[in-house]
Amino acid sequence: MPRVALATYDPGAQPSKDRDLPVLVQALRDAGAEAVAVPWDDPDTDWSGFDLVVIRSTWDYSWRAEEFVAWAEKCTAVTRLANPAEVVRWNTDKRYLGDLAEAGVPVVPTRYLAPGDAPDLPDDHEYVVKPTSGAGARYAARYTPDDHDTAVRHLARMHEEGLTAIVQPYLSGIDVSGERALQFFGGRFLHAIRKGAVLAPGTAYDATKVAHPDLVPWTPTQAELAVAERALAAVPDAPELLYARVDLVDGADGEPRLMELELVEPNLFLGLHPGSVAVVRDAILATATGR
Repeated sequence: MPRVALATYDPGAQPSKDRDLPVLVQALRDAGAEAVAVPWDDPDTDWSGFDLVVIRSTWDYSWRAEEFVAWAEKCTAVTRLANPAEVVRWNTDKRYLGDLAEAGVPVVPTRYLAPGDAPDLPDDHEYVVKPTSGAGARYAARYTPDDHDTAVRHLARMHEEGLTAIVQPYLSGIDVSGERALQFFGGRFLHAIRKGAVLAPGTAYDATKVAHPDLVPWTPTQAELAVAERALAAVPDAPELLYARVDLVDGADGEPRLMELELVEPNLFLGLHPGSVAVVRDAILATATGR
Protein backbone atom coordinates (compact mmCIF):
# COMPACT_ATOMS: atom_id res chain seq x y z
CA MET A 1 0.00 0.00 0.00
CA PRO A 2 1.82 3.17 -1.16
CA ARG A 3 1.86 6.23 1.06
CA VAL A 4 1.20 9.39 -0.94
CA ALA A 5 1.26 13.01 0.24
CA LEU A 6 -0.48 15.70 -1.78
CA ALA A 7 1.34 18.90 -0.88
CA THR A 8 -0.93 21.91 -0.52
CA TYR A 9 -1.03 25.25 1.30
CA ASP A 10 -2.42 26.13 4.72
CA PRO A 11 -5.62 28.14 4.19
CA GLY A 12 -5.90 29.00 7.88
CA ALA A 13 -9.46 29.59 8.98
CA GLN A 14 -10.71 29.78 5.38
CA PRO A 15 -11.74 26.75 3.30
CA SER A 16 -9.15 25.58 0.81
CA LYS A 17 -9.49 26.94 -2.71
CA ASP A 18 -8.36 23.61 -4.13
CA ARG A 19 -11.58 21.80 -4.99
CA ASP A 20 -9.66 18.97 -6.64
CA LEU A 21 -7.75 18.05 -3.47
CA PRO A 22 -10.44 16.09 -1.56
CA VAL A 23 -11.49 14.37 -4.78
CA LEU A 24 -7.94 13.12 -5.42
CA VAL A 25 -7.36 12.08 -1.82
CA GLN A 26 -10.55 10.02 -1.85
CA ALA A 27 -9.78 8.50 -5.26
CA LEU A 28 -6.35 7.38 -4.06
CA ARG A 29 -7.76 5.95 -0.85
CA ASP A 30 -10.46 4.09 -2.75
CA ALA A 31 -7.68 2.53 -4.85
CA GLY A 32 -5.93 1.28 -1.70
CA ALA A 33 -3.32 3.98 -1.19
CA GLU A 34 -2.68 5.74 2.10
CA ALA A 35 -3.17 9.29 0.90
CA VAL A 36 -3.15 12.57 2.83
CA ALA A 37 -3.13 16.27 2.01
CA VAL A 38 -0.38 18.14 3.88
CA PRO A 39 0.69 21.81 3.83
CA TRP A 40 4.14 21.98 2.26
CA ASP A 41 5.47 24.13 5.09
CA ASP A 42 4.19 21.96 7.95
CA PRO A 43 7.26 21.69 10.24
CA ASP A 44 6.08 18.43 11.83
CA THR A 45 5.73 16.37 8.66
CA ASP A 46 8.30 13.64 8.03
CA TRP A 47 8.36 13.62 4.23
CA SER A 48 10.63 10.58 4.19
CA GLY A 49 7.67 8.52 5.39
CA PHE A 50 5.97 8.82 1.99
CA ASP A 51 6.64 6.84 -1.16
CA LEU A 52 5.68 9.89 -3.20
CA VAL A 53 5.05 13.57 -2.55
CA VAL A 54 2.97 15.22 -5.28
CA ILE A 55 3.04 19.02 -5.35
CA ARG A 56 -0.58 19.95 -5.86
CA SER A 57 -1.86 23.29 -4.55
CA THR A 58 1.08 25.02 -2.87
CA TRP A 59 -0.53 28.27 -3.96
CA ASP A 60 1.29 30.51 -1.48
CA TYR A 61 4.78 29.57 -2.65
CA SER A 62 5.38 32.59 -4.89
CA TRP A 63 5.67 34.85 -1.85
CA ARG A 64 8.38 32.55 -0.47
CA ALA A 65 9.97 31.12 -3.59
CA GLU A 66 13.45 30.49 -2.16
CA GLU A 67 12.00 28.75 0.89
CA PHE A 68 9.77 26.64 -1.33
CA VAL A 69 12.61 25.54 -3.60
CA ALA A 70 14.67 24.62 -0.53
CA TRP A 71 11.75 22.50 0.71
CA ALA A 72 11.53 20.76 -2.67
CA GLU A 73 15.22 19.93 -2.56
CA LYS A 74 14.90 18.52 0.98
CA CYS A 75 12.00 16.34 -0.16
CA THR A 76 13.95 15.07 -3.14
CA ALA A 77 16.77 14.06 -0.81
CA VAL A 78 14.52 11.75 1.23
CA THR A 79 11.75 10.57 -1.10
CA ARG A 80 10.33 10.81 -4.61
CA LEU A 81 8.95 14.28 -5.45
CA ALA A 82 6.75 15.11 -8.42
CA ASN A 83 7.67 17.14 -10.17
CA PRO A 84 11.39 16.86 -9.30
CA ALA A 85 13.20 19.63 -7.42
CA GLU A 86 15.32 20.63 -10.42
CA VAL A 87 12.12 21.26 -12.37
CA VAL A 88 10.70 23.25 -9.46
CA ARG A 89 13.80 25.44 -9.27
CA TRP A 90 13.74 26.16 -13.01
CA ASN A 91 9.99 26.70 -13.29
CA THR A 92 9.44 28.95 -10.25
CA ASP A 93 11.28 31.75 -12.06
CA LYS A 94 9.60 32.90 -15.27
CA ARG A 95 12.95 33.67 -16.81
CA TYR A 96 12.50 30.12 -18.09
CA LEU A 97 10.51 31.78 -20.91
CA GLY A 98 13.82 33.02 -22.26
CA ASP A 99 15.17 29.46 -22.27
CA LEU A 100 12.13 28.24 -24.18
CA ALA A 101 12.38 31.08 -26.70
CA GLU A 102 16.04 30.22 -27.33
CA ALA A 103 14.96 26.62 -27.92
CA GLY A 104 12.59 27.79 -30.66
CA VAL A 105 9.32 27.58 -28.74
CA PRO A 106 6.90 30.34 -29.86
CA VAL A 107 6.46 32.29 -26.63
CA VAL A 108 4.88 35.67 -25.91
CA PRO A 109 7.72 38.22 -26.41
CA THR A 110 9.23 38.86 -23.00
CA ARG A 111 11.72 41.32 -21.48
CA TYR A 112 13.03 41.39 -17.92
CA LEU A 113 13.65 44.39 -15.67
CA ALA A 114 15.64 43.54 -12.55
CA PRO A 115 16.08 45.81 -9.52
CA GLY A 116 18.36 48.63 -10.59
CA ASP A 117 17.31 48.52 -14.25
CA ALA A 118 15.82 51.63 -15.84
CA PRO A 119 12.01 51.52 -16.28
CA ASP A 120 12.19 50.91 -20.03
CA LEU A 121 8.50 50.56 -20.88
CA PRO A 122 6.70 50.49 -24.25
CA ASP A 123 5.41 53.79 -25.62
CA ASP A 124 3.54 52.49 -28.65
CA HIS A 125 1.41 49.54 -27.50
CA GLU A 126 -0.48 48.06 -24.58
CA TYR A 127 1.59 45.85 -22.30
CA VAL A 128 1.64 43.73 -19.15
CA VAL A 129 3.94 44.02 -16.15
CA LYS A 130 4.24 41.13 -13.68
CA PRO A 131 6.90 39.47 -11.52
CA THR A 132 9.08 36.56 -12.59
CA SER A 133 7.90 34.73 -9.47
CA GLY A 134 4.15 34.94 -9.18
CA ALA A 135 0.87 33.07 -9.43
CA GLY A 136 -2.79 33.91 -9.73
CA ALA A 137 -2.01 37.25 -11.42
CA ARG A 138 -0.25 38.48 -8.26
CA TYR A 139 1.37 41.86 -8.90
CA ALA A 140 0.25 41.74 -12.55
CA ALA A 141 -1.35 44.65 -14.40
CA ARG A 142 -2.18 45.81 -17.90
CA TYR A 143 -1.11 49.26 -19.12
CA THR A 144 -1.35 51.59 -22.08
CA PRO A 145 1.44 54.08 -22.94
CA ASP A 146 -0.67 56.77 -21.21
CA ASP A 147 -0.32 54.80 -17.95
CA HIS A 148 3.47 55.19 -17.89
CA ASP A 149 3.73 56.84 -14.47
CA THR A 150 1.48 54.24 -12.86
CA ALA A 151 3.50 51.43 -14.42
CA VAL A 152 6.74 52.99 -13.17
CA ARG A 153 5.35 53.03 -9.62
CA HIS A 154 4.37 49.37 -10.08
CA LEU A 155 7.93 48.52 -11.12
CA ALA A 156 9.36 50.47 -8.20
CA ARG A 157 7.20 48.53 -5.74
CA MET A 158 8.36 45.20 -7.13
CA HIS A 159 12.00 46.27 -7.21
CA GLU A 160 11.78 47.42 -3.60
CA GLU A 161 10.76 43.87 -2.73
CA GLY A 162 13.66 42.44 -4.72
CA LEU A 163 11.43 41.15 -7.53
CA THR A 164 12.43 41.08 -11.18
CA ALA A 165 9.67 42.23 -13.54
CA ILE A 166 8.46 40.77 -16.81
CA VAL A 167 7.27 43.15 -19.54
CA GLN A 168 5.18 41.61 -22.32
CA PRO A 169 2.93 43.04 -25.04
CA TYR A 170 -0.75 42.66 -24.23
CA LEU A 171 -2.03 40.32 -26.92
CA SER A 172 -5.54 41.58 -27.58
CA GLY A 173 -6.61 38.24 -29.02
CA ILE A 174 -7.04 37.02 -25.46
CA ASP A 175 -10.06 39.33 -25.16
CA VAL A 176 -11.70 37.35 -27.99
CA SER A 177 -10.38 33.79 -27.85
CA GLY A 178 -9.29 33.68 -24.21
CA GLU A 179 -6.42 31.69 -22.75
CA ARG A 180 -6.22 27.93 -23.23
CA ALA A 181 -4.67 25.61 -20.68
CA LEU A 182 -3.63 22.18 -21.92
CA GLN A 183 -3.08 19.61 -19.17
CA PHE A 184 -0.69 16.69 -19.42
CA PHE A 185 -0.47 13.90 -16.85
CA GLY A 186 1.69 10.80 -16.85
CA GLY A 187 3.35 12.02 -20.05
CA ARG A 188 0.12 12.20 -22.05
CA PHE A 189 -2.41 14.87 -22.94
CA LEU A 190 -5.19 14.80 -20.34
CA HIS A 191 -7.68 17.58 -21.10
CA ALA A 192 -7.91 21.32 -21.73
CA ILE A 193 -9.88 24.34 -20.60
CA ARG A 194 -10.35 27.87 -21.83
CA LYS A 195 -10.68 30.89 -19.59
CA GLY A 196 -11.38 34.56 -20.16
CA ALA A 197 -8.98 37.47 -19.85
CA VAL A 198 -7.73 38.00 -16.29
CA LEU A 199 -6.36 41.54 -16.55
CA ALA A 200 -9.03 44.19 -17.05
CA PRO A 201 -7.96 47.71 -18.03
CA GLY A 202 -7.40 49.96 -15.03
CA THR A 203 -7.22 47.15 -12.46
CA ALA A 204 -4.46 47.89 -9.96
CA TYR A 205 -1.54 45.49 -9.77
CA ASP A 206 -2.17 44.85 -6.07
CA ALA A 207 -5.92 44.33 -6.43
CA THR A 208 -7.42 40.89 -5.89
CA LYS A 209 -8.13 39.25 -9.25
CA VAL A 210 -10.13 36.25 -10.41
CA ALA A 211 -7.37 33.95 -11.64
CA HIS A 212 -9.60 31.71 -13.78
CA PRO A 213 -12.66 33.59 -15.07
CA ASP A 214 -15.29 32.11 -17.36
CA LEU A 215 -13.92 28.56 -17.36
CA VAL A 216 -15.17 26.14 -20.02
CA PRO A 217 -13.88 22.80 -21.35
CA TRP A 218 -11.81 23.13 -24.51
CA THR A 219 -10.77 20.86 -27.36
CA PRO A 220 -7.29 21.96 -28.45
CA THR A 221 -6.35 22.45 -32.07
CA GLN A 222 -3.49 20.54 -33.66
CA ALA A 223 -1.48 23.78 -33.66
CA GLU A 224 -2.02 24.20 -29.91
CA LEU A 225 -1.01 20.61 -29.21
CA ALA A 226 2.10 21.05 -31.34
CA VAL A 227 3.22 24.13 -29.41
CA ALA A 228 2.53 22.39 -26.09
CA GLU A 229 4.55 19.32 -27.05
CA ARG A 230 7.38 21.50 -28.34
CA ALA A 231 7.49 23.39 -25.04
CA LEU A 232 7.56 20.21 -22.96
CA ALA A 233 10.34 18.76 -25.11
CA ALA A 234 12.42 21.90 -24.42
CA VAL A 235 12.41 21.57 -20.63
CA PRO A 236 16.11 21.34 -19.61
CA ASP A 237 17.54 17.84 -19.19
CA ALA A 238 14.24 16.34 -20.41
CA PRO A 239 13.11 15.23 -16.95
CA GLU A 240 10.27 12.81 -16.39
CA LEU A 241 7.27 15.01 -15.61
CA LEU A 242 4.27 13.60 -13.78
CA TYR A 243 2.18 16.63 -14.73
CA ALA A 244 2.34 19.80 -16.77
CA ARG A 245 0.03 22.59 -17.86
CA VAL A 246 0.74 24.63 -20.98
CA ASP A 247 -0.98 28.03 -21.11
CA LEU A 248 -1.48 29.43 -24.61
CA VAL A 249 -2.84 32.62 -26.16
CA ASP A 250 -3.16 33.77 -29.75
CA GLY A 251 -0.42 35.97 -31.16
CA ALA A 252 -1.04 38.91 -33.47
CA ASP A 253 -0.91 36.46 -36.39
CA GLY A 254 -3.58 34.25 -34.82
CA GLU A 255 -1.12 31.44 -34.10
CA PRO A 256 -0.78 30.03 -30.56
CA ARG A 257 1.94 31.43 -28.34
CA LEU A 258 3.07 30.05 -25.00
CA MET A 259 2.25 32.37 -22.12
CA GLU A 260 3.35 30.12 -19.26
CA LEU A 261 4.52 26.56 -18.69
CA GLU A 262 3.18 25.41 -15.32
CA LEU A 263 5.26 22.54 -13.91
CA VAL A 264 4.94 23.23 -10.18
CA GLU A 265 1.37 23.49 -8.90
CA PRO A 266 -1.10 23.87 -11.76
CA ASN A 267 -4.81 23.81 -11.06
CA LEU A 268 -6.10 20.65 -12.77
CA PHE A 269 -9.73 21.82 -13.22
CA LEU A 270 -11.04 18.31 -12.56
CA GLY A 271 -14.48 19.75 -11.86
CA LEU A 272 -14.81 20.44 -15.59
CA HIS A 273 -13.33 17.07 -16.51
CA PRO A 274 -14.45 14.51 -13.88
CA GLY A 275 -13.54 11.67 -16.22
CA SER A 276 -9.88 12.62 -15.80
CA VAL A 277 -9.82 11.76 -12.08
CA ALA A 278 -9.13 8.07 -12.72
CA VAL A 279 -6.30 8.89 -15.14
CA VAL A 280 -4.66 11.22 -12.61
CA ARG A 281 -5.10 8.68 -9.82
CA ASP A 282 -3.55 5.87 -11.84
CA ALA A 283 -0.58 8.00 -12.91
CA ILE A 284 0.09 9.00 -9.30
CA LEU A 285 -0.09 5.38 -8.15
CA ALA A 286 2.19 4.22 -10.96
CA THR A 287 4.77 6.83 -9.96
CA ALA A 288 4.47 5.99 -6.27
CA THR A 289 5.08 2.30 -6.90
CA GLY A 290 7.79 2.79 -9.53
CA ARG A 291 5.81 1.25 -12.35
